[in-house]
Amino acid sequence: MYKVIKMNDYMISATAAGAQIRAFAAVSTGMVEKARQTHNTSPVITAALGRLITAGAMMGRMMKGEKDLLTLRISGDGPVKGIIVTADSQGHVKGYANVPDVIISAKPNGKLDVSGAIGDGFLDVIKDLGLKEPYSGTVPLQSGEIAEDLTYYFAVSEQVPSSVGLGVLMNHDNTVRCAGGFIIQLMPFATDECIDKLEENLKALKPVTEMMDEGLDAEGILGEVLKGFDIEINEKNDIEYRCDCSRDRIVRALISLGRTELQSLADEGEDIRINCAFCNTNYVFKTDEIKEILKNG
Repeated sequence: MYKVIKMNDYMISATAAGAQIRAFAAVSTGMVEKARQTHNTSPVITAALGRLITAGAMMGRMMKGEKDLLTLRISGDGPVKGIIVTADSQGHVKGYANVPDVIISAKPNGKLDVSGAIGDGFLDVIKDLGLKEPYSGTVPLQSGEIAEDLTYYFAVSEQVPSSVGLGVLMNHDNTVRCAGGFIIQLMPFATDECIDKLEENLKALKPVTEMMDEGLDAEGILGEVLKGFDIEINEKNDIEYRCDCSRDRIVRALISLGRTELQSLADEGEDIRINCAFCNTNYVFKTDEIKEILKNG
């Protein structure tokens, strides 16, 4: 019998030490398992994609506008080639790995070798806030373990001292046992005493998966990270793996190809098959449908 961690996916945002610290924590077991099932990922890719999905959920909720969109993109020279995750400010996240079935040896300590699957490369963070141009920040990968890379991104691109912890624990049958994470950020007015105390907590902190496997939820994780601080929970929100693709959106994408290209596709007389990389849904358009799109477009 495998141990199953039963928690609804959600995240919390909080402040601590008189608002000198802002903090986020998430339980993402269900959404990471859904991603695994959707893309039939190998264990190491489930861990990599799951970590980035968890981070995306928390970072998406940091944005305020209802239509704000976040994209996290990892490009590396490892066998996975790259991972993309997108999230909105409402707690909806989706993502995929370019090569979902990578199999590589575990690390000497038995842990999944996420950094080996990703390799050397870059992390891009793109925020579409409804302005003329989206905000974009790019940093070189520091470890390929994702949490450390996001910590570096926050420090360099957003100049916010942060600590990111992410984890995905697998069962022996390759299903997801638990997944979650946290993001801790220091405000500019944080005192040396506050910083020193937080650093001590982080040094003594157990891995996210170990805490969750012991039964801690998002509040429990923050309780460990911020032990000894006064914590005020500000929000608690559901998070979900959800793709917003639809047949109508695919039609609009086809129209954007232009009449010449669409006519060429129609003249070939073969069905057009389009796959959504985020949810693996296949959309099939017959020749008559393409002609109808041309007629109405």
